[in-house]
Amino acid sequence: MDATAQRRELRRNLAERRSALSPPERMSAAQGLRRSLGQLPEYLTDARVAGYWASHGELPLNLVIPPLAARGQQFLLPVLGKHKHLRFAPWQSGDAVEPNRYGIPEPVEPAELFEPFQLDLVFVPLLGFDRRGHRLGQGGGYYDRSFAFLNEQVRPTEPLLVGIAYDFQELEIVNEESWDVALDFIATDRELIDCHREPTA
Repeated sequence: MDATAQRRELRRNLAERRSALSPPERMSAAQGLRRSLGQLPEYLTDARVAGYWASHGELPLNLVIPPLAARGQQFLLPVLGKHKHLRFAPWQSGDAVEPNRYGIPEPVEPAELFEPFQLDLVFVPLLGFDRRGHRLGQGGGYYDRSFAFLNEQVRPTEPLLVGIAYDFQELEIVNEESWDVALDFIATDRELIDCHREPTA
């Protein structure tokens, strides 16, 4: 099996395991995620925080989003653009959404859209990760294209990229491609992982 086929098989296995979680397991994971992100100062202070609308078994952000508004921070959702480029629209509970071409809800006719470089903190969905910050995504390349400019900069910088994952999505190693954009942190239902910290022996 070649590398491409291996990644496809790995994606399928991880997606199936994620989708098989029960509602109570998801709720428990959402509570764990909230505790993990509480250890990240930027989550408590950054002005523009982008996330995602959980679909296909992704770890839900439903307990992470409400505290942002209470603290005066702005939450944004991705909107698909041309050439696999993401822009981000402010969204709060009750705002209208409609499914995009992948069936994922997006804000309807947003009053303003922000470019990736205008964000402070981004919660990035994923299928698998390693502790170096390398991510196995769905394979569409939207996040890597949209945040490619970060590969030209000294990291960590803004926006800070935080992968969101269930603990079981950790892999020993994710073989990165030249176009991949690494994550700064990974927040799971068990811990907050600093991908810039040197691993201890």
